[in-house]
Amino acid sequence: MHDLIVFGEDFGGLPSSTQHLIKRLAQQRKVVWINSIGLRQPKLNLNDAKRVWNKLLGRSKSGFSPKQPHSVDNVALLREKEHQDVSTPNNTMDLTIVNLKTIPAPQSRVARKIAKSLMLRQLKPILTKATLHHPVLWCSLPTAADLCGHLGESAVVYYCGDDFSSLAGVDHKTVSEHEAKLISKADMIFAASEEMVSRFPEHKTHFIPHGVDAHLFATPAPRAQDLPNRGRPIAGFYGSLSNWLDYDMLEQVVNHNQDWDFVFIGPQELSDSRLPKHSNVFYLGPKPHEQLPQYSQHWDVSLLPFKLNGQIIACSPLKLMEYLASGKPIVSTSFPALEAYKRYVNVVSNSEEMSQALHQARQQKPLPSGIVNHHSWDARSKLVDRMLELL
Repeated sequence: MHDLIVFGEDFGGLPSSTQHLIKRLAQQRKVVWINSIGLRQPKLNLNDAKRVWNKLLGRSKSGFSPKQPHSVDNVALLREKEHQDVSTPNNTMDLTIVNLKTIPAPQSRVARKIAKSLMLRQLKPILTKATLHHPVLWCSLPTAADLCGHLGESAVVYYCGDDFSSLAGVDHKTVSEHEAKLISKADMIFAASEEMVSRFPEHKTHFIPHGVDAHLFATPAPRAQDLPNRGRPIAGFYGSLSNWLDYDMLEQVVNHNQDWDFVFIGPQELSDSRLPKHSNVFYLGPKPHEQLPQYSQHWDVSLLPFKLNGQIIACSPLKLMEYLASGKPIVSTSFPALEAYKRYVNVVSNSEEMSQALHQARQQKPLPSGIVNHHSWDARSKLVDRMLELL
C-alpha cells in the first residue's frame, strides 16, 4: 500500500474534495499533507494580509484551526487523530500537516528555482522522519509541479477538482504553465467533472465525481442559534462568496421577496462584498463543515444561484450533493453537473423564475431520503484506493 505526500489547500475549515478523500485514505496509510503553497502572489490588501496572518498561525483559509500545531524549525506539524468529519466512527488518521515557507506561485525561472530549493530543504527532513512506504506524490495544486521527481515518490497523481483557468484570484498564466508540466509528469490524473476529464490525456485520466457525507447531512441536527427566526421563510446558500454567484439576479430576487429572509454562509472571496444590502439579508460568516446541517436542514429552500461562467461549467459543486442529502427543496440556475439531478431540483434562468420557484418550493414535499447514499465519500475513497494500487 502506498503512503501519500499531498499538496492541497490549507487543511481545516470547509473541506474540499481532496480533504474528504485524503481523510479516509489516511485511515489505512501515512499521509504528509502540505498546506497551500499558493496559486498567485500575495497583494497589498486586507484579505491577503489576513491570509498571511492565518498561515503564520497555522490556520486554514477560513481562519479555523482544529488544533493548535507546534512549530518545528519554521514548519508547523500536526498529528490528527479521530477527526470529527470522518464518517466512520472511532477511526484514526495518520496525518501530518506541514506549513512551508516559500514563494507563492513563482513566475520566473529564478523564482521557481528558489521556491523549489526552499521547499525541498524544509520537506526532506520531514519525509525522512516519516519513513513513508513507496509514497505517491498527490498534487491537488498545479504549483507543486516543480517538485515532481524530487521527493522520492514512486508515482505522481494529479487530482483536478477545479478548473484553475477559470478560478478568480488565480495567476492564470503562471498556474497554466505549472499545470502543463504537472500533466506531463503525472502517472495518473483524477478529474472531478466530465468537462475536465475531456481536457487531459485519455490514457491516464479517470473520472472521480464528488461524493457526500450523507450521514452528516441527513442525520437530524439542532437548529443553529444564529439562523434568523422571524416567522418568515428562509432561502439559504453556503459556500464561497465569489464571482461565481449571480449577484445581479440575487439583488432582484431579494428586492422582490421582502417577505423572505435570505441567509449566506461562507468566506468572502471578493475584496468588496457584492451581497444584496437589505434588511432581509443575513451574512453569517464561515461555519465549520460539521455545523452546516444545523442551517441547511432548517431553512426552507437551498439556493445555487450561479452564473454560467467557466468555473461553474467545469465544476461539480460539493454543496449540490449535500443539499440533496439534507432534503430541503433546491432552487438552482442551470450548470452541467446538475444534469443528473434535475428531476430533484427547481431549475431557473432569471430572477422572475427564481422568485416563482421559491414560492412553489415551499409547497413541495421533502426530497426522497437516500438520493445520494451510493455517492458517499467512503465509496469514492475506496475506488481511489484501488486505483492507487495500480501504480
